[in-house]
Amino acid sequence: MAITSSFNIQIFIFPLLVVLLCTQSSETSTSITDRFTQCLNNQADPGFPISGQLYTPRNSSFPSVLQAYIRNLRFNESTTPKPIVIITALHPSHIQAAVVCAKTHRLLMKTRSGGHDYEGLSYISYLNQPFFVVDTFNLRSIRVNIEDETAWVQTGATLGEVYYRIAEKSNTHAFPAGICPTVGVGGHFSGGGYGNLMRKYGLSVDNIVDAQLINVNGKILNRKSMGEDLFWAITGGGGVSFGVVLAFKIKLVRVPTVVTVFNIQRTSEQNLSTIADRWIQVANKLDNDLFLRMILQVINTNGERTIGGIFPTLYLGNSTALVTLLNKDFPELGVQISDCIEMSWIESVLFYTNFPMGTPTTALLSRTAQGINPFKVKSDYVKNPISKEGFKYIFEKMKELENQMLIFNPYGGRMSEISEFAKPFPHRSGNIAKIQYYVTWDELGVEAADRYLNFTRMMYDYMTPFVSMNPREAFLNYRDLDIGVNNHGKNAYVEGMVYGHKYFKETNYKRLTMVKTRVDPTNFFRNEQSIPTLSS
Repeated sequence: MAITSSFNIQIFIFPLLVVLLCTQSSETSTSITDRFTQCLNNQADPGFPISGQLYTPRNSSFPSVLQAYIRNLRFNESTTPKPIVIITALHPSHIQAAVVCAKTHRLLMKTRSGGHDYEGLSYISYLNQPFFVVDTFNLRSIRVNIEDETAWVQTGATLGEVYYRIAEKSNTHAFPAGICPTVGVGGHFSGGGYGNLMRKYGLSVDNIVDAQLINVNGKILNRKSMGEDLFWAITGGGGVSFGVVLAFKIKLVRVPTVVTVFNIQRTSEQNLSTIADRWIQVANKLDNDLFLRMILQVINTNGERTIGGIFPTLYLGNSTALVTLLNKDFPELGVQISDCIEMSWIESVLFYTNFPMGTPTTALLSRTAQGINPFKVKSDYVKNPISKEGFKYIFEKMKELENQMLIFNPYGGRMSEISEFAKPFPHRSGNIAKIQYYVTWDELGVEAADRYLNFTRMMYDYMTPFVSMNPREAFLNYRDLDIGVNNHGKNAYVEGMVYGHKYFKETNYKRLTMVKTRVDPTNFFRNEQSIPTLSS
């Protein structure tokens, strides 16, 4: 057979090459999966068989198991990287086996608690290596001891479950953590964990007294056996860089039998810029019992874009005391007794999550998210007041872009009393507020995602003069791959500094890398923004 040109050769050969490569890739993946699952079956404790907890892409239940805890639809596309296996662990021995076998077969391990990692890093990977997911949702026991005011909480539990179990035992105890009840304990606590009790009691990590961790050798350690450095690292530095956290022992905090909430709204026509200017002046100086959040968002009124402000608030006291306090320190908000509702602390959790009034507290046990859309989140810290004119400029930029929401969370109180070195989380005194940029959309697909991601980045860039700098600080629990990605090559330490200094500042980042080097010298536990070793 005569072939007349090299161009014709490429036409005939290239399709065959693609078929061969795809077949080889598929066979290789299948081979790796088979060897890995066989290893898991061999390594697992015979008393707790693992075979029924393994899901591969060949299993009809694989898509539903994977998607059950995907909380951001940006990462539920056909192009999203998929794990070769999902392990729905029922017993710690299943995770121990996973660590041993993953090291043997050179696989990347992902640990998913509630699936709320904002960049999906608990169930996807962009690193060039086959990966699997350990799902911990079955490991969710909560043992509350009111006598010594503590609780052991497994990391597969949700915040809603934690709150419900505490309130089941006491109406005067609580725990400082987030407002979303379906968030998983594992990632939330280990990354810092903040909520509307933070000005009174600090972060979740400021109230953790012990932990259980599976290390790189598959051993289960507690605070005493892991040592204070590793305990420090996993309480604010992200547990997934150092092992798999099985459980945290938390210290419960006291709350009154009656708290007060309100959720008033103000618009540009109601002098919102004046209110925002006053909020930024006083939010971090208000009584420690008061958490007054400010949410700014674009609203459409008769086809015209304007800015609306929402002020969801929790006060650890009665409504009369709250109104008196705000009339003195924040009269611009114009709060009246009729705006306030008195209730129990556990009822305030439902209120703050926008459940309808009268919703039974058992709703906190539901693992079904209230709404799931594609979204993007970024974060900033405000250290100096933003002027009234500054807010007017911000409002105009928000209206220029689409679907913008800026959530201002007040600091001060207990947060200003704790050293920035006490935990890896360093954002303490000197902060007026943290900003969460939240953009969500309805359209699915990469094209829509790229458009809204660009809007979010434009808003973030515009805010540069109003926020921290050198470094421009960020919050680990608001994971943001825009601020740096680690490929874990020879420059891993330097790549880690880019995001590490933003999340932890220089001193804490350096200490985290020292701990990492000691407890996981081969960098087995890693992701796109994990703590690298010093040797890299």
